Amino acid sequence: MAHPYYPSGNPRFNHVALSLPAELLTEESRREICAFWSEVFGFDEMPGMTIDRKRLILSCVHWDQFIFLVSEDEPMRCPRLDHFGFSVGTLQELEGLQARASAFRAGDERVDLIDLHDDYQGPVKIHSLYVRYLLPMMCEVQWWEFTGSPR
Repeated sequence: MAHPYYPSGNPRFNHVALSLPAELLTEESRREICAFWSEVFGFDEMPGMTIDRKRLILSCVHWDQFIFLVSEDEPMRCPRLDHFGFSVGTLQELEGLQARASAFRAGDERVDLIDLHDDYQGPVKIHSLYVRYLLPMMCEVQWWEFTGSPR
């Protein structure tokens, strides 16, 4: 619904930008980052936007939703649970994502995974997991189950 003072409508989320050391944007590191985000999340590199050691953009299923990775001399640092989030449409999708992240972790111990857990918030039960791979922030993925009543 458009705000009465701003007839253009409300904005919607389209990207998150994270700074990395240039070493994480070399060809080899980009290949590793792309493999993880493709195999686990289904995201793809936008290759026309890639600049070696400077920039990598991952399309999050749709071209106007993306993760923007850029090199900086003083890259982003944050506590482990700082994160950005995505949602899925079913519990089965969330369980599938966890299975793919766990399988990737079996071959690469750099995957940081906080397994599926539930958070009861009155009439909604939020199922979520957290995962990180080479980036400074974790990614939380949620599925909201509307139960209709408090726990």
